[in-house]
Amino acid sequence: MANQRTTTGRGTTTRGSDDVTRDSMMQDDATASTRAKGTRQRNKNADNDYWTSEGPGPKVMAADTLQGDPVYNEADEKLGEITDIMIDVPTGRVAYAVMSVGGVLGVGDKLFAIPWQALKLDTENKCFRMNVSKDRLEEAPGFDKDHWPTMADQQWAQDVHDFYEARPYWY
Repeated sequence: MANQRTTTGRGTTTRGSDDVTRDSMMQDDATASTRAKGTRQRNKNADNDYWTSEGPGPKVMAADTLQGDPVYNEADEKLGEITDIMIDVPTGRVAYAVMSVGGVLGVGDKLFAIPWQALKLDTENKCFRMNVSKDRLEEAPGFDKDHWPTMADQQWAQDVHDFYEARPYWY
């Protein structure tokens, strides 16, 4: 049975090959690494395309460069714009993008926590895309700027991920 390193809190433990880890998500086993004599060795030439883009992005970007980016659905309807990027601090993973809908200059707008996995960065058009109709978005769990949900509440987080049919970031 092949083993992978699985992060649990700050420590690590060995799990079966079905576990998904941050390392396995970031590397394609076929091109990024080889295994030899029980140690992991990097193929230095296999993943050069990841590192060859000029300047920041689209792989690594400052979070504030994404604030204000519009969000469109697959029908090319504008749904809102990104106001915040929420980080799960213990894991270092992006958990949500907060999207603002409606309102004028932050007054009267409704906020939505959009799971990061539900968004796709469209670098060509400098926006995000997600597969949610405007009608469906009206049914989404939202909040206002003065009444944020407890984003660390697991049931709330699961409900939000289920609504957007997104794989939870903590798996």
